[in-house]
Amino acid sequence: MTDPDRSEHVGHLDEHRDQVRRSGEPYLVHPIEVAYDRGWSDGLPVTPPTDLRVARMLAGTARKPDEVIGLAPPNLTPLTVEKTAINAVMAGCRPEYLPVVLSALEAAFQPEFAMHGLLCTLAFSGPMIIVNGPVARRIGMNSQGNALGQGNRANATIGRAFQLVIRNVGGGRPQEIDRAVLGQPGKYTFCFAEDERDDDWTPLAQARGVPEGRSAVTLFHADGVTGFVDQKSRTPDELCQSLAMQLWSVNHPRLARWGNAVLVLAPNHYEIFQAGGWGRAEIEAGLLKALKRPARDLLEGAGHPLGITPAQMEAFADADGMIDKFHPGGLLVVRAGGPGGLMSAIIGGWTGGRNAAEVRPVTRMLEEV
Repeated sequence: MTDPDRSEHVGHLDEHRDQVRRSGEPYLVHPIEVAYDRGWSDGLPVTPPTDLRVARMLAGTARKPDEVIGLAPPNLTPLTVEKTAINAVMAGCRPEYLPVVLSALEAAFQPEFAMHGLLCTLAFSGPMIIVNGPVARRIGMNSQGNALGQGNRANATIGRAFQLVIRNVGGGRPQEIDRAVLGQPGKYTFCFAEDERDDDWTPLAQARGVPEGRSAVTLFHADGVTGFVDQKSRTPDELCQSLAMQLWSVNHPRLARWGNAVLVLAPNHYEIFQAGGWGRAEIEAGLLKALKRPARDLLEGAGHPLGITPAQMEAFADADGMIDKFHPGGLLVVRAGGPGGLMSAIIGGWTGGRNAAEVRPVTRMLEEV
């Protein structure tokens, strides 16, 4: 593709190419290459954050550029609105996305999210952002087909801006303080909106205490996406039992109260619940019931060296000797996706979630422009 503003150089391309080959150095240093050289990139090209671009980004919020929104881990560097805007420019955000990025970062800086621990864990996990409310529709986020995948600018760049802030301001770089053994693709960006088109459905933000009509972000410590395919269940009870089988595999099938999870219900599975008269409350209660197992079957050494300890059994088993897979509130249910296929998604959570008193998903109401 030819840049019309530089068409005068077209006739000299061969000359420039030969000069580069002879010298071994770029003929013109591109700003994108400068960003790579200075370690500002997540591995993909970034948009150069010129003064004009940053000023345009700051127009997306009424907050002062020098306002400190928190201390970015791991280095606990003061993060200003302006520094956030710089990284939002590099990520490819539009100005109207900036309030979502700011709220997500403020949520991450809450002690109970344990962002520092999530960053430096050996595990796969990284932050996942779920957006609710009018802002998701206003900025054109995807909550429908391929909501967890590529193709939507808002979804992709909001999550990427968040990660670039942690890298460039906080100092969280792979193979330095980010000690993940393998990581996962969601550490580039992991952000989507919940499908709120059904008036009978209670969105996640409202279920977590946000007033109706307000926008919010929920941050979750996500490992990655596991597909759930059930094309045979036809009743809510059957589907709950089927979902529970796969949900028990989060972290490991013999571990209970070890991590959290997000269940992303796609439309055709949700229709099964809806046809049975089940809304959020009934779905959550049905899953809780289906996710109980005899604690004694999970004890260490009961046919497998991995399992819960006697102390965990004593602490978490109920009067009938049953244990829940997740801590109370540790399974988040959201709606998203396109029609067809009778498939949903399970997103397992960081093993740090076993310390439920210290590590929890965080929901924060958006500060609107």
